[in-house]
Order: sequence, then C-alpha cells, then structure tokens
Amino acid sequence: MTLIVGLGNPETQYKQNRHNIGFQVVDAIISDLKTASITKSAFKGILYKDDDTLFLKPTTYMNLSGESVRAVSDYFKVDKLIVIHDDLDLPFGTLRFKKGGGHGGHNGLRSIDAHIGSDYIRVRFGIGKPQSKEDVARYVLSDFLPCEKEHLKDIITQAKQAIFALKERELEEVASKYSLKQSFCRGE
Repeated sequence: MTLIVGLGNPETQYKQNRHNIGFQVVDAIISDLKTASITKSAFKGILYKDDDTLFLKPTTYMNLSGESVRAVSDYFKVDKLIVIHDDLDLPFGTLRFKKGGGHGGHNGLRSIDAHIGSDYIRVRFGIGKPQSKEDVARYVLSDFLPCEKEHLKDIITQAKQAIFALKERELEEVASKYSLKQSFCRGE
C-alpha cells in the first residue's frame, strides 16, 4: 500500500498559503480520481483511497503531522510513503525529489521523522524564501503572489505526474524526468 501525504494546515484561511502546497497537490490528484473517503478519528486527517493508494491531508496542523502519518501507516501497513511539502531552500518553480535526509527546519517533516523515521520519499516544492529569517513564519503562511499563481497549475501538474510515476518507477528515474529547476517571479 502506498501512502501519499500532502502537508498543510487544515483551516480555510491557510488554503492558498505557500505552506499548504502539499494539500493543494493532493486536492489536484484526487480531483482526477474516483476516490472513496475514509473517516476514522484516530487517523487525525482527511483520508482518501483509490485502489492500492491512500492520500492523506493531516488535520493536526503542520507541527503534528507525524501523528496522522503514523496512525494511517500503522493501520494500513503502508510499505511506501511519499510526502509532498513546501521547501524554502528552493526557488519558486523548482520541483525536486529525494529519499531520506534531514528535515531542514520544516516542522511537518520534523514531526514525521520523530514518529516514523526519515526513510521516505519527499516531493520538494520550491516556494522561495523571504529576505529576512525573521519573516519566515509570515512568509510560509502567506498566499502565493499573482505572478506565482500564473505558474502554479503547471508545476502542480508536473508534481502529479511525478507522484504517479513514483508508484511504479525508481526515484532516480522519476527525478531525472520530472525535476524542475526554474525560477519565476523574481523581484515581485
């Protein structure tokens, strides 16, 4: 069973935030599928199932995402985990893939690592970063700029294709074919 997790925060005011790109990608994927939602309070998230794939949006808020991921992973005996998250260290328009590694200060990844370890595939969606470290929290919880929104749909489409490929192919092959290294909207 494959579990695909989109990281984000559950309330409406966060829906279009940079930090919610994981939720946005999962929403785009499930809109194309005939998924069945699975409700169980112990999962601490919104869970969808399509054949042998689960899609999870934790409702624990970012800092506690690992609780939801652990509950679903244990219940369904997940053998492959893919986590979609925003990445401050990559410019907007960048899409990268890796397995394992550190959390890089990302609280959602930190929580997942604490609950299940770090040996999972990461779909890193570049959101750029603010000029000052003091602005990080405000920046990740802000909406994408109009210029970024113009490119968002195409990047999400690329991420969706890569995620489906990750179910069947090796990480290196997917990374080679689907990685994006572009920078949009500088200086806006």
